[in-house]
Amino acid sequence: MRGWSPAREQIRPPRGWPRSTSLRQSCSRSGRNGWHGWNGWHERAGRTGTPGERGFPMKIGIIGAGNIGGNLTRRLTALGHEVSVANSRGPETLKALVEETGAKAVTAAEAAKGAQVVVVTVPLKNVPDLPAGLLDGAAEDVAVIDTGNYYPQQRDGRIDAIEDDGLTESRWTEQHLGHRVVKAFNGTFAQDLLERPRPAGDPERIAVPVASDDEAAKRVVRALIDELGFDTVDAGGIDDSWRQQPGTPVYGLRAGVEAVTRALAEASPERPAAHRA
Repeated sequence: MRGWSPAREQIRPPRGWPRSTSLRQSCSRSGRNGWHGWNGWHERAGRTGTPGERGFPMKIGIIGAGNIGGNLTRRLTALGHEVSVANSRGPETLKALVEETGAKAVTAAEAAKGAQVVVVTVPLKNVPDLPAGLLDGAAEDVAVIDTGNYYPQQRDGRIDAIEDDGLTESRWTEQHLGHRVVKAFNGTFAQDLLERPRPAGDPERIAVPVASDDEAAKRVVRALIDELGFDTVDAGGIDDSWRQQPGTPVYGLRAGVEAVTRALAEASPERPAAHRA
């Protein structure tokens, strides 16, 4: 998770999208969850399809309302998805985000209930503190997105399974969640979610690496990222996800599919000293 999240009084659609109104104005005109979105691909009313099909509204739980979680809440509600959001301080602290977006503030234990997609976007050190059975009430085929990064020197302290046993960060997260994850957005600047979406085919469209052992979940997540206005690159399975961890060439890279694919191939499995305990 990268970047910062300023107050969103006037969020403008990015270049290439309709620019007539701000996010707040558009949502208020169409209904909080009925805005047609920056992509212009669909209207909420009357949409049919299956989860993972572009434009199909899904129930999404977001656990963590920081930079990435907050901006995903903004974008996904604007696209017409039903979003529940939780943080570590309690639903009452999310009043401003709820008023802005129309998302529902819940506890972490409630965020995954019935969800087809769950985004876990909390500091890595806090993953073991998430409620037991977090995903028990989620949809049977729920896709779980892990945006986390290991920062041992700056935040998380030493995690032996990563340092000594060589687990990738997302494999370690999987073990605590008891569910396969899709690693995505971990090297994305939070502000880019608001300012850098582009229509498909735009030469300035950014690509996001996506890794998972669950091919069905990966397809759902890649379709959702496409809907958000970004390309994706299949980065392999979770044991390959070291290629997009902090300190690798792709981490924080704002580039298209070709450059992201090349950066993944150039990664070294040796964790840089700055990212070791």
